[in-house]
Amino acid sequence: MTLPQSLKQAYASNFPFGAAIQSAHTNIGAPQEPIIRAQFSSITAEFEMKADQITQSPGVYDFTAADRLMDFAEANGIAVRGHALVWHQSTPDYMLEGSPDVIRFNLESFIDAIVSRYRGRIYAWDVVNEAATDNPADPTAPYRNSNWHAAVGKDYIDWAFNAARAADPDASLFINDYNTELSGKRERLLEIVRDLLDRGVPIDGVGHQAHLNVGSSPADLMAAIDAVDSLGAGLENHITELDVSVYVDPGECFSSQTNCAPGYGADFADVPQDVRRAQAEIYRAVLDGAVARPSVTSVTVWGVSDADSWLNNFPISRPNHPLLFDRDFQPKEAALAVVDPDYEITG
Repeated sequence: MTLPQSLKQAYASNFPFGAAIQSAHTNIGAPQEPIIRAQFSSITAEFEMKADQITQSPGVYDFTAADRLMDFAEANGIAVRGHALVWHQSTPDYMLEGSPDVIRFNLESFIDAIVSRYRGRIYAWDVVNEAATDNPADPTAPYRNSNWHAAVGKDYIDWAFNAARAADPDASLFINDYNTELSGKRERLLEIVRDLLDRGVPIDGVGHQAHLNVGSSPADLMAAIDAVDSLGAGLENHITELDVSVYVDPGECFSSQTNCAPGYGADFADVPQDVRRAQAEIYRAVLDGAVARPSVTSVTVWGVSDADSWLNNFPISRPNHPLLFDRDFQPKEAALAVVDPDYEITG
């Protein structure tokens, strides 16, 4: 299948269209490399800008992989979106050790080091990732009962945003979370956002991860964007980690890896036609909805091809097909659906 125009061309007048990548994907000869150059106007480091990838002891930083990504992006005229300064799953042990003053110093030192290094070169940062709880009965609700919250309460969020603003006053600063398409999770996140706004903490936008599946309703994701708009604070919305799983799994699949949908084969042709059609329709609806909302200023898919997707190993190991390019690095019908508004989706 040949696309009539690239993804970045299709949305050039609306927002950067990005992908999450790894530094190895930028190597000459890597199958992802020509796709990244041709198709995407923005990139996000899938994991190589996270704290535990950069530092394991105070004041000692290794930016080798992050620098490679930046150099590749700048050599090819691609913008860079930063991800993620604070995430409970990628925090080195030392950052949570000691008194609150020590924890604050180590967090702020890391943020200053990385954000200052790329000052003026990264257009937006996910400053705090996944701070809202999934469980409304959590004693810490609306906040996730994370290692960060256990150490210092909600103060780490303020520290992170203020440090990022000081290190790069021109970068847009985001709080990023998943399941914003679910009304309960959305409201807990918005409670955090309202509190930050009320207290003058420097936040510029909300990131919606948008890890969807073929049973998802794009209207629910648009409702999340509209809810941010309704705050009346002029916040930006970014769709930060878009993918559309071909499986619709019950909750216990995620909580205990039981009753998960059986896997299809590794070839996208093994996926039933109605599932392929649903995936393309969801991608088109999400992109159409984003274009219709001026507050959406960036859209990123979480990976280049199905072969790269984290969903091949989450919540269980099975071939998944959630992205716009298949395992042979060829564009899928979903890609054609989002670059050609006149294309009739068939599956």
